[in-house]
Amino acid sequence: MPDWRIHLVPETGSTNADLRMQAADWPEGHWLRAERQTAGRGRLNRQWQSDAGNLYASTLIRLRSDDPPVTGLSLMMGLAVHDALTGLLPGAPIQLKWPNDVMADGAKLAGMLLEREGQAIIAGVGINVASAPALPDRKTIALADLPGGASLDAGMVLDALIVAFDTWLARWREGGAGVLIPAWTARAHPPGTALVVTAGTGAPQTGRFGGLDANGALVLLCDDGSRQIVHSGDVGILP
Repeated sequence: MPDWRIHLVPETGSTNADLRMQAADWPEGHWLRAERQTAGRGRLNRQWQSDAGNLYASTLIRLRSDDPPVTGLSLMMGLAVHDALTGLLPGAPIQLKWPNDVMADGAKLAGMLLEREGQAIIAGVGINVASAPALPDRKTIALADLPGGASLDAGMVLDALIVAFDTWLARWREGGAGVLIPAWTARAHPPGTALVVTAGTGAPQTGRFGGLDANGALVLLCDDGSRQIVHSGDVGILP
C-alpha cells in the first residue's frame, strides 16, 4: 500500500475529530491513523478505549451529485472491514452485526463511526488488533486472540482495509444498497438469530433477525408476531 495514502501520528484525541477540522482540504482516499487515541468515540457517544497496538483510523468520502443515498455507507464500511479481516485470517469466525459492529465468536472485534461533515462523510474505524478492552456490558475480542492473529499488526490491517474499502466504495457508487444488502446479509449472523434492540429511551424490544429492508434498516421479527423496522438503535445478540 503506498505510504502517501496513510498519514500516521503517534497520538491524537480522535481521528474522526481531526478529519472534521481538516475536511475542506483532506483528499478522498487518504487515511489518518493514530497509534493511540485519548478521546476516541464509538456510536451513541460511547468512549472508545484506545490502547496502543490496535487500529484507529479515519478516511473521508466526498459525496458526488450522482451518489446513492448515504444510508448505505455504514453497510459498505462493515463489508470492507469484514472482508479485510477475513482476507487476513481465512476461516476466522467473523460476522457483521447491525448497524456498525464486527464480531468474532460472539464478542466485539471492531466498530465503525460515520459522521456527516458538509458534503462529505467521515468514516472512522477501530479494530482490536493486539488487545481487547474490558467492557462492563459486552464481550470483546482481539485479532491476536484468533488463530493466526498474533502475527498481525495495525499497519498490516490498515493496508488490507484500504484495498477492501476502495472495492466496496466503488460498488456502492455503482449499485447502491441493492448491491450491498445481500453481501452484508451473507456476512452477518443468520436469519432467525435472537436479538434485543434498544432504540432511544424506549423499552428494549426482543425478537429475531429478519434481514434488512431495501434501505438497509434492520427488520426485527418481534416476539409478539409484529414486524418492526429499526432505523437506529443498539442491538445485542441473545443466547
